Amino acid sequence: RQVPFVQKRLHLCSENICLILSLTGKLLWEPQCQYQLRHLQDSARISALLPPRLEGHWISTGCEVRPGPEFLTRSYLFYSNRLFKAYQFYYWDPSCHNPSYSLVIKGKLRLRQASWITRGATEADYHLHKVGIVFHSQKAMQEISARINQTSGGDCSGFFPPGRSWAPGVLYEVLSAKEGRDCTTALGFAMHELSLVRVEKHYEPLLQTQPNGSRTVEELYLGDIHTKWSERLHYRPTGYQRPLQSAVHHVHPCPACGIIYRSDEHHPPILPAKAELPMQLSGRWVSAHCEIRPAVLFLTRYFIFHGTNRTWEGYYYHYSDPLCKQPTFTIYASGHYTKGVPSFIVRGGTELAFKVTHARVTAIDQVTVTMLNSSEPGTCGETGFWSAGLEQDITLTNGCLALGIKLPHTEYELFKMEQDMKDRSLLFIGERPTDGSSPDRPEKRPTSYQAPLIQCVGATGVFSKHISPRYLGKEDNGNEALKPLPMAFLLSLMAMQFLRWD
Repeated sequence: RQVPFVQKRLHLCSENICLILSLTGKLLWEPQCQYQLRHLQDSARISALLPPRLEGHWISTGCEVRPGPEFLTRSYLFYSNRLFKAYQFYYWDPSCHNPSYSLVIKGKLRLRQASWITRGATEADYHLHKVGIVFHSQKAMQEISARINQTSGGDCSGFFPPGRSWAPGVLYEVLSAKEGRDCTTALGFAMHELSLVRVEKHYEPLLQTQPNGSRTVEELYLGDIHTKWSERLHYRPTGYQRPLQSAVHHVHPCPACGIIYRSDEHHPPILPAKAELPMQLSGRWVSAHCEIRPAVLFLTRYFIFHGTNRTWEGYYYHYSDPLCKQPTFTIYASGHYTKGVPSFIVRGGTELAFKVTHARVTAIDQVTVTMLNSSEPGTCGETGFWSAGLEQDITLTNGCLALGIKLPHTEYELFKMEQDMKDRSLLFIGERPTDGSSPDRPEKRPTSYQAPLIQCVGATGVFSKHISPRYLGKEDNGNEALKPLPMAFLLSLMAMQFLRWD
């Protein structure tokens, strides 16, 4: 039985389970991780605006990491006449505390049609009028000017004469459509992110006990940045990067939002320095949102890490739609991982190696069933025996060629842990290569991150049950996922926790 969405429903979560007061007055419970995954599918909370309305001010909610790595924050303004002004602030550090240089980008954007490639996205054309750069230190000016003088030709050669001293606040024009000059190549700069657009509106319940109270959060998804530096100038996005949020309708609390909102190229946002958290890789972690990867892959993730023996399990729930409502197939993988070491390339990151030794696949929709049954014998489980909802072990066939899974194999990963403003533990796992390959060599190790996972159970979690790809409302045994809670346990739970409305 699917649990209906209600705007006000009392819930209480401990470390392992969530207690829910139903509309009928019954006290029900379900595992915390299952609650989080089911919560992602409350489509009444999310709506996509088609065509997207871009007018307004959109800002980063924190420090972002792009492939390279590049540490930055963004502040984009879109006007009703299709003109835009975008600020990109770059930093030396992963806390976005020590600014290096700022870009101010001006141009025009025209929305086109719904994307034929990325479902739920809108394609757009853009034209850059000018790009200016402001340096925030002598070191930044020397490094950037050297790159421009060495890699750019024509009007850009000698654009920054050697020995020129840094002048605070001076803006240098590195691109001008009117003069036909473009010296941005050395920066790895492109605004192809504007060619793919999606706007989502979320309705987040207020913590106050006001009837039907909710807060609107608007997010702007722009095209992803290619993970390979040499490809980023030519790449046309099929996925998204970390979303910007409306300066008016953003998450709360958000200390970085006000700082970024008030900034410009002469006054870059300086975010508070963050202490690096130790890599305590244990417990259970789930997606916070429906995620998208390049080549149009919609999915949610659920990971279990056993820190005592460094083994891991991962569930990848794949969908055909951007709200993760229409499941297609699920992959289960497991193996072990090495002890992490600090990254010398990406400050704040930890490098690990993950060995994948075992995998299982569950086909859910008929398209996937047909594809797997059409695969070459011996390349993906038992060909001809795939059916909807039936799990097959693909370890003996060394993976599944049709799904791009190879067993056994090793992936060289980059991890990072943070804590958000709600004191939730976040786990950032390295961004997958844009070309769809695997980071199976040290030189292919990521230098940026995917969307963070949220810890739903700590290291002390005792239940270890697979969450079915059809987890909405039922467990694997067919019983209701939400179960009556014994009153004695309820009283002890309430003694340790506090109530909040959802």
